[in-house]
Amino acid sequence: MTGPMLPGSLRANPRLGQWLRLTPDGTVHVSPGKVEIGQGILTALATIAADALEVERGRIRMVPPSTVRSPDEGVTSGSLSVQDSGRALRHVGREVRQMLVELAAARMGVDPQDCRVEDGIVRGPGNGHVSYFDLAADLSLDRPATLEGAGPSPAPKSEGGDLPRLDVPDKVFGRARFIHDLRLPGLRHGRVVRPTRTGARLERLDELGDLSPDVVIVRDGNFLGVVGGSEESVDRAAARLKARAVWEGGVDLPDETELEGWLRAAPCETTLVDRREGPADRAVAQTLTRRFSRPFIAHASIAPCCALARWEGDRLEVWSHSQGIFMLRADLARTFARAPDQVVVNHVEGAGCYGHNGADDVALDAALLARACPGEPVRVQWTREDELANAPFGAAMAVEIGVDLDGDGEVVSWRHDVWSNGHSLRPGRAATPTLLAASEMAAGFPRPVSINMPLSTGGGSDRNAVPLYDFPDWRITNHRLLTMPVRTSALRALGAFANVFAIEQVMDELARARDEDPLAFRLRHLKDPRALAVLEAVARRSGWPSGQGAGDGTGRGLAYARYKNTGAYCAVVADVLCEEEVRVRRLTIAVDVGEVISRDGVLNQIEGGAVQATSWTLKEAVRFDREGITSRSWATYPILTFAEVPAVDVEICATPGTSSLGAGEASQGPTAAAIANAVFDAIGVRVRRTPITRDAILSAME
Repeated sequence: MTGPMLPGSLRANPRLGQWLRLTPDGTVHVSPGKVEIGQGILTALATIAADALEVERGRIRMVPPSTVRSPDEGVTSGSLSVQDSGRALRHVGREVRQMLVELAAARMGVDPQDCRVEDGIVRGPGNGHVSYFDLAADLSLDRPATLEGAGPSPAPKSEGGDLPRLDVPDKVFGRARFIHDLRLPGLRHGRVVRPTRTGARLERLDELGDLSPDVVIVRDGNFLGVVGGSEESVDRAAARLKARAVWEGGVDLPDETELEGWLRAAPCETTLVDRREGPADRAVAQTLTRRFSRPFIAHASIAPCCALARWEGDRLEVWSHSQGIFMLRADLARTFARAPDQVVVNHVEGAGCYGHNGADDVALDAALLARACPGEPVRVQWTREDELANAPFGAAMAVEIGVDLDGDGEVVSWRHDVWSNGHSLRPGRAATPTLLAASEMAAGFPRPVSINMPLSTGGGSDRNAVPLYDFPDWRITNHRLLTMPVRTSALRALGAFANVFAIEQVMDELARARDEDPLAFRLRHLKDPRALAVLEAVARRSGWPSGQGAGDGTGRGLAYARYKNTGAYCAVVADVLCEEEVRVRRLTIAVDVGEVISRDGVLNQIEGGAVQATSWTLKEAVRFDREGITSRSWATYPILTFAEVPAVDVEICATPGTSSLGAGEASQGPTAAAIANAVFDAIGVRVRRTPITRDAILSAME
């Protein structure tokens, strides 16, 4: 660790050589610890490094993260990559540039102050010039960064522009890029067979009959899998195992039809999240209490999770699309009682998951199966059913908001209670491994219950529960469940989705009760000029409030949030059509994400988040009965189809000179709330639980 002022992830990873390396062929190899999951971070980080070094971006080579060579930047989550990794890389680039300029000046015999840099060529007075790459052999980066070493910040060449994505060409032209494409010499394939019922015990395996000669059955306690020479042979063997395995016991799941009641009644740990005490003498004329809920939501990654593993003696090497390779390494080391340096995890891109899906779990599956084939790499790819039944889900949530109002309908006090499982079961953060198979092994570990991260680092189920509005009095309480029959962990936006959905519907209801425009009501309760700016921008861009309540099944709704109350500002206007089902026709969005590295990248993140939130709001719910998860296919777990995707129009509000606030998770909460408010505007029904289906609307009418 160095002093407290080094920026971003550099504080924990101060050595310059951890971040970049110059090579004689005229390229710069950049090694961030953050991973690409489809959010375009490689493009943003390459741009930051190129600008700081003053080289063309084409010289930058982004090195895939690995635990043996990359800085440990924890997990890629929370819309923090530019803030953490970008700030670190900018500082490293500036410091290395300064070192190179001083080296070049010494070689030319001139003053560094008289030098300038053009695409890695240091030019001095007259015609003197030296290339960075000619100096590379004399430059040692095996030293810590310093606060004083960074030179002046070169003028950025490309920040804020529409930068072409580095990862997109491979994806468009179908080149091998994903972990699913990775083939190692001598590769074998594996499948895992799990019970329908959570926590069931493998009682016995009935006669399996003839299997392919290359197939190996692997069992460790209740962990059951198969390894073979081809995917076809292991698929056949896994199907045979599934039919002949006899499971006993397991835990009951809650009654899906009484999910909200179960959330509110289950054993829990109650904490006071925030308290503001206002004047005690204001009279209360009316109290309004409203309840909201959301179901368990699946990550539903388009590509099923996949991993490769190989044992060489006591050394395990894994290839994974985990969002936290060092954290995965920690849990693998604990599971196999190995030192961390006996485990190597290499990141390979997978389809975006935006949260803790099964990427880490399948890595342990692959490691367990590879242990039965020493020296041979084993590739495990989950099936769609594996993915939808066994990956961690976004936690179901119940929210209750109580508001005391005075005789004029003004807020006197505000209460917000959340009941939910924790939103983090990521590996590497506890003494007990959280990987799925770790609880299935004979010498395994108890299944831990999900936790919430502290609110100071964004929180979990309490994320965005504290209102942003200037109310005189509030009390915010979180109830974390201490039982977890349905496995939960991080899903994009965590608790912000349900909390903003609830808060912004109540704001809409309070405004309408006063016969006050919902936009004006919000503006009246906000002081932050950047919050006011995004609301005014979305109103101007959408033509608010034209078209409201036209009586033809169309409606328009507005919502606002600042992600984590410390991140990006986002306001959304939704236009919906309510017929047999709700159809979102258009989303107009205004955001302030602070510094913009790539305008196109920000648009991608905001649009993608809004479309995913539309799917969650209208379609998605994990289905289950007492015996287990029943939504195990796209037919039983429907998501938004391409034909149902709304038009999305985004305005980025410029705030020059400000720090990056992240863009990946800003639009989910306000999109959901804006849709719900638009549904009320269209048909006069307040739907307080997602998904807003025809049945949910009919239930709300009752």
